[in-house]
Amino acid sequence: MPADTTAEAVTAAWRAESARLVGALTRMTRDVELAEDLAQDALVAALDQWPVAGLPSNPAAWLMTTAKRRGIDHFRRAANLRHKTEEIGHAQFRGEEAQVPDLDAQVDYIEDDVLRLIFLSCHPALAPESRAALTLRLVGGLTTREIARGFLATESAMGQRISRAKKTLTEARVDFELPTGPDRVERLDDVMAVIYLIFNEGYTATAGDDWMRPDLANEAMRLARMLARLEPDEPEVLGLQALLEIQGSRMRARIDEHGEPLLLEAQDRATWDRSLIRRGLAALQQAELLAARGKPVGRYFLQASIASQHARAARAEDTNWRQIAILYDVLAEAAPGPVVEVNRAVAHGRAFGPGAGLAILDELAPGSLGDSPLAPSVRGDLLERAGLHAEAAEAFTEATRRTRNEGERALLQRRSEENQGRASSDQVGNRGGSL
Repeated sequence: MPADTTAEAVTAAWRAESARLVGALTRMTRDVELAEDLAQDALVAALDQWPVAGLPSNPAAWLMTTAKRRGIDHFRRAANLRHKTEEIGHAQFRGEEAQVPDLDAQVDYIEDDVLRLIFLSCHPALAPESRAALTLRLVGGLTTREIARGFLATESAMGQRISRAKKTLTEARVDFELPTGPDRVERLDDVMAVIYLIFNEGYTATAGDDWMRPDLANEAMRLARMLARLEPDEPEVLGLQALLEIQGSRMRARIDEHGEPLLLEAQDRATWDRSLIRRGLAALQQAELLAARGKPVGRYFLQASIASQHARAARAEDTNWRQIAILYDVLAEAAPGPVVEVNRAVAHGRAFGPGAGLAILDELAPGSLGDSPLAPSVRGDLLERAGLHAEAAEAFTEATRRTRNEGERALLQRRSEENQGRASSDQVGNRGGSL
């Protein structure tokens, strides 16, 4: 097998299995930092051996077996060191039996391992920003650089934050089992937020060449389903599942045959995944029944309700934008924030005209979204709809300057150029009319 093909196979296997691998190894070793080191050792071994020996029939099992062997070697070395230390008279080690975990006797993977890893990463011992960063690292498989970009931090600072978080969990000797009762409720909001973050990074990548990272989005959907099975009576958990399933149904339609991004209104809805939509709508219906019985709902339920309006519209022009605008108004009350306001501007712009959307954007506090391209790209869209093509071109140019995703940059650049062309045509037409 050519070296490039083998490297791609290793990368694909790692992206698909790294979270399960780290989760299972953490369960076995009870040490999250060691688990990640063992998983990384297995990756290095794959990069070294697969080009020579060929791709194994079961890459995931190969990685797990290799990581476990590294783990056994680690514990044996530690046991030997303790034995030698005892021999030279260190009393604190006397009387202790060398404990080498029987990693080979443990199952390679159980369904809850990744979910356990997320609950572990969202432990109260960690600061909120550390919880999200560590989960994106361990579960999402993002590099430190990618996480740093998403948090608008330097790579070195983010590396230190992640390293400290792993050490904190190890030193605190936190339990890897799924929490129960009040402990689970306490961590549920953080877990949902992290799953949502992972999906968003997969749905629209923060940086890189690809518009999407479907592996991350699919993993987030799987985790949301697992969480819904764990908490079937929580409408917000069901709302999160519904939101991700419905949004995820569009992934195949979000790029054209050349790999270029397609906006919602340009997508071929026949290519939307109907099975994901059905599953999402079923979860939303279950959440609605719980809400009708008095269970509280929040931002995930409301966002799922918004997504369902798009899913139920056979054509873009059939979308009930007035209902979506109403739902965004409710969401802005329940979970206020600049991202919600930008999306509310989109909805009001569609429902009541571009001027209504621009008025909402104008109320945003300067710098509330940092250097995100979201606000200028939405402003460009609204200005384009208002026929103000020169201003739209400027807004899209600003959004192009801000984005770090190559697919998004190409889309924004194209829209900027299209509006520049229309602005030039408008000037020519105006001069011709005055002659």
